[in-house]
Amino acid sequence: MAVAVNACRSDIDALHNRPDGFAVRAMIARRKSSSAMQTDFHRIRRLPPYVFEEVNRLKAEARARGEDIIDFGMGNPDMPTPQHIIDKLIETARDPRSNRYSASRGIKGLRRAMAAYYERRFGVTLNPDSEVIATLGSKEGFANLAQAITAPGDTILVPNPAYPIHAFGFILAGAAIRHVNATSPEEYLRGLDRAVRHSVPKPTALVVNYPSNPTAQVVGLDFYKEIVAFAKKHEIWVLSDLAYADIYFDDANPPPSIFQVDGAKEVAVEFQSLSKSYAMPGWRMGFAAGNKTLIAALGRIKSYLDYGAYTPVQVAATAALNGPQDCVDGMRAIYKARRDVLVESMARAGWNIPSPPASMFAWAPIPESHRDGGSLEFAKQLLIHAKVAVAPGLGFGEYGEGYVRIALVENEHRIRQAARNVKKFLSLRSNEHPCTPELMK
Repeated sequence: MAVAVNACRSDIDALHNRPDGFAVRAMIARRKSSSAMQTDFHRIRRLPPYVFEEVNRLKAEARARGEDIIDFGMGNPDMPTPQHIIDKLIETARDPRSNRYSASRGIKGLRRAMAAYYERRFGVTLNPDSEVIATLGSKEGFANLAQAITAPGDTILVPNPAYPIHAFGFILAGAAIRHVNATSPEEYLRGLDRAVRHSVPKPTALVVNYPSNPTAQVVGLDFYKEIVAFAKKHEIWVLSDLAYADIYFDDANPPPSIFQVDGAKEVAVEFQSLSKSYAMPGWRMGFAAGNKTLIAALGRIKSYLDYGAYTPVQVAATAALNGPQDCVDGMRAIYKARRDVLVESMARAGWNIPSPPASMFAWAPIPESHRDGGSLEFAKQLLIHAKVAVAPGLGFGEYGEGYVRIALVENEHRIRQAARNVKKFLSLRSNEHPCTPELMK
């Protein structure tokens, strides 16, 4: 027995001395540590620190102390869902058959309603069976499509600043992200050309989002024509996020769809959401439309992951899309009124904020006197001293630094109250400035 043990040890020593001994030693080390559960998960490691977390923590602590926080931080619509949509939900939920598993791709009536919306709103014809799929909100659809079409190491072109899921959905899928400056649509187009020329491997997909979250910028059809031509030239898929299609303030120029460009279906898919248009954020109902290959890929992934939204929710969403649309006009009017009050009252407070042409956000440059501390520090100090919560621009990417995003989710009275608080905050004497290094210690 001793001879056998010694021989075994000799074999191990010999392995350690081989040229590939490092790999062998690593294997032995892994076996020794196999009794400990793994906690350093690969996909979690790929996610950067959550920039909004510190502001959210301060907000929660302030509310726990009983402080009244005026919260512009999250784009969480506060208006009631229209009654006819709720009534349809209740009616359908009373049918016991509606409690069974639903359809992952969306019930047929809902997909037809989504196609009819595109025909009505954009003059675009879609096949509800092969070019439309219901999603659990546009965010879920975007992330699952990223999983469906991405191989580890693929390069994806993503605007910066951008809504976080535009990058993180692909990061979780194993892609390499190439951030492209999107401080203006023109800059983004220029950046895409440079990015393709300097990316190895060649990018497989690019993301566009107009009206933009967070910048609220809009584009016309000429922009989409360039995107479609670019995508065809370089054989790149296009993922268009059109979640704010119906929240616009220039009635003469509603935001277009990429599918209004000839040939766009050959390269693109577009995401929509009922969250904003119909005040249904918690209902988690959206959809994707366009290229048959991409829609089929998303459907395949979803078939493994979910059974679709609760059937009464899908039926109610159908009623929203097919029913009277004056509720959408009413919500758009409310957002417009809030936008105007925000811009006017903050200007009187000493904070000049450009008037957003669309979306439910204002993209606000940090006041000059507070710019040195950066967007995260400004957001923290605004919360502490003015009791106003905003989203720091850095959370949307490096090109978002110098800005904060303000969501129009408080009523006009609360917006004016916030402006009064901000005025006091900004009017502090320079030696009492809450963002000066002495007071930041």
